[in-house]
Amino acid sequence: MATLDKVSVDLMVVLGTTTMPIHQVMRLSRGAIIELDATEADEVKILANTLPIASGVVLVDRNRIAVEVKQMLPKSPDVR
Repeated sequence: MATLDKVSVDLMVVLGTTTMPIHQVMRLSRGAIIELDATEADEVKILANTLPIASGVVLVDRNRIAVEVKQMLPKSPDVR
C-alpha cells in the first residue's frame, strides 16, 4: 500500500457538454454563461486520467460541492 501513496491520478467530473463555433469561444469573457446538455438532476461522469470509471450525482451543502458515487463502471477489456 505504501507504493500506491505515490501514485497520482487526475480526476475529472463532467457535468455536461456542449458544442460551439470557435468564434464564440474566442469571444468568451469573464461572466459568460455556457449552456450544457444537462440539468441539475442528471448524473455526472467521473473520469480518472480521462477514462470513465463511475457515475454520480452532485451534492451541495452550503458553500461546499461534492460528488456522490452512485455506480462504478465496468473496466474496459483494453485497460489494465
